[in-house]
Amino acid sequence: MEHINEWKVIITGVGAAVSAALGWLGWLVVAFVGCMTLDWITGTMVAKSKGEWSSSVARAGLWHKIGSAVAVIVALIFDWLIAMILVNIPGITLPFDYSVFLGPVVLVWYIVTELGSITENAGALGAPIPDFLRAAIKSLNQAVDGSDTKD
Repeated sequence: MEHINEWKVIITGVGAAVSAALGWLGWLVVAFVGCMTLDWITGTMVAKSKGEWSSSVARAGLWHKIGSAVAVIVALIFDWLIAMILVNIPGITLPFDYSVFLGPVVLVWYIVTELGSITENAGALGAPIPDFLRAAIKSLNQAVDGSDTKD
């Protein structure tokens, strides 16, 4: 506890840097990375608690997380490409300034998916999960995914 002020300065500095560099989009990225990490940790805990932990399954999970990150990067690059086209091709104008759209939508989709998985993992670890939380995550997932299927 003797270095608590140093840690506060570091955490505040990182938060300020993320906000300054990326604004609200940066916080979506932070939430995405945090949710992926928490999902991987809780998934590992579930597997260990059931005696089913496997390094090959853990590796597959990490590859899945890397694939998700690549999809987010592709969406953000696509946003950049659209913005460059709109700025540099004469005759194409929109009634609003385009900065990002696809990146945040993909990030929110992955965050909602990860939250659902984290909730499932918490339930598998024995935590009581309120029905309203399960319903809210399911509803958000369907809204973001654009599906209207009922389970």
